[in-house]
Amino acid sequence: MGYDWTATSYQEKRVGYQAYFIYALSVTLVFMVLAALYESWTSPAAVILVVPMALVGVLVALMLRSFDNNLYTQIGLVLMIALASKNAILVVEFARDLQRAGMPVKEAAIEATSRRFRPIVMTSFAFILGVSPLLFATGAGAASQRAIGTVVFGGMLSSTLMAMPFVPVFYVATQWMSERRRRRKHGGPERPEKKA
Repeated sequence: MGYDWTATSYQEKRVGYQAYFIYALSVTLVFMVLAALYESWTSPAAVILVVPMALVGVLVALMLRSFDNNLYTQIGLVLMIALASKNAILVVEFARDLQRAGMPVKEAAIEATSRRFRPIVMTSFAFILGVSPLLFATGAGAASQRAIGTVVFGGMLSSTLMAMPFVPVFYVATQWMSERRRRRKHGGPERPEKKA
């Protein structure tokens, strides 16, 4: 006597390892689109570095609700890559505009975060409250709605509260690395010399 996987369980088992490929492909596509839009390889890194922090909230929410990793949580995880990036994009884009206007990198990052914090929090919490009915869904398809709702709720909460303070840090760090690489390439000094 033995056992065998059947129906949906068989399909999930069969394609289980493809989920990692899909996550990597999603992050890569977001990075490539942002690199094309920003015409830079470093600015998108400040956006992408926020995604793992959103995933912390997803994992905590799934553990608190004792949900497993099923197809619907995987769909929610792919969705979270885009949603977590959205908030960081608003800060990075505004910081880049301020930097182009002549503001130093650190000041631009701080100013962008302070000016964009309220709109980001308002839209994020509107979204979080909008998906909260999915957490308590009943009836047909409730399991899938609760799974996606839990992933998105936890991820957006984590992305908004935990990740937003780190966006300016990531932005300054990536800009510093870009400037350092540019100076090495063109043979300039490692650090700008102070004029007396």
